[in-house]
Amino acid sequence: MLFIATSLAYFMASAFLDPRSNYVNQNPTPPPEAIDAALTAANMNDKIPLLERYWTWLQNVVLSWNWGLSPEGASINGEMARRMLVSTQLVFLATFLSIIIGVGLGIWAAIHHYKLRDRIINAFSVASMVMPVFVLALLIVLVAVSFNDAIGVTAFYVTGLSESGVNGFFPSLLDWLRHITLPTLAMTGAGWYAYHQTQRTYLLDTINADYVRTARAKGLEKSKAIRRHALRPSLIPTATGVAFSITTIFTGAVFIEQIFAIPGLGQYFIQTINQNNVNGAVAVAAFGGACTLAGALLADIVIAWLDPRIRIN
Repeated sequence: MLFIATSLAYFMASAFLDPRSNYVNQNPTPPPEAIDAALTAANMNDKIPLLERYWTWLQNVVLSWNWGLSPEGASINGEMARRMLVSTQLVFLATFLSIIIGVGLGIWAAIHHYKLRDRIINAFSVASMVMPVFVLALLIVLVAVSFNDAIGVTAFYVTGLSESGVNGFFPSLLDWLRHITLPTLAMTGAGWYAYHQTQRTYLLDTINADYVRTARAKGLEKSKAIRRHALRPSLIPTATGVAFSITTIFTGAVFIEQIFAIPGLGQYFIQTINQNNVNGAVAVAAFGGACTLAGALLADIVIAWLDPRIRIN
């Protein structure tokens, strides 16, 4: 599946992107021989048959894990490695917090369903759902800038993930925290509601299931009945949604990366499209496909752990 998806991505990118226009639109325009030489070096020369270019690209990937060059000659491997590390730093903490907050509030709201506390949480959840992520991010930036001005010290940075010239473990850690706090707040604020809504809905279904009511009728306390009998089955859809959101987590943080000037995979994918970078676009698509397959495997493992009835010998 990954091979087919990546191959289709290569053919689509080759059909719709035009690396030659990067040079033709320059002023002055380079000589045709120089353009052909640069495109041939990057394996993007449209004068070479597409199947021949695809075979060259496939051999480089399979035999040497070389995803090629950009039209300007930059290594795709280097760009992907650097940006994957940046995206991991950006989204891991935010995703973890979104899951913990969303699932925790979903469980708490379902236990106290239709009470005032449940309605308040739902109101915040709906507000987070309808507010665009870039609006939330800009509001957080404005509040952070005002806070920095009020105390007269730059407590939080609004661009990048690190400051140059910082040495030592603890100074580097403090510098990283000052950079990562704002984008983490923005991504967490924009992502927790999905986990909350899913967990609340499915836990409400299982709370009213016959086996839970039977446990309650036998004298088991409500909290124990929910924890022992209702919680694990209700976590299955949430776990599946979390697993299959891995791709979106890594490649979908475009607005956050643009607002906070973070060079991650989402920003890189947009750049590959704008710069007619066939090899770069295919590399990001392949990474997204790999994340999807990893999410499918993770979902199977988590579901089997949560539900012993579907475990395979």
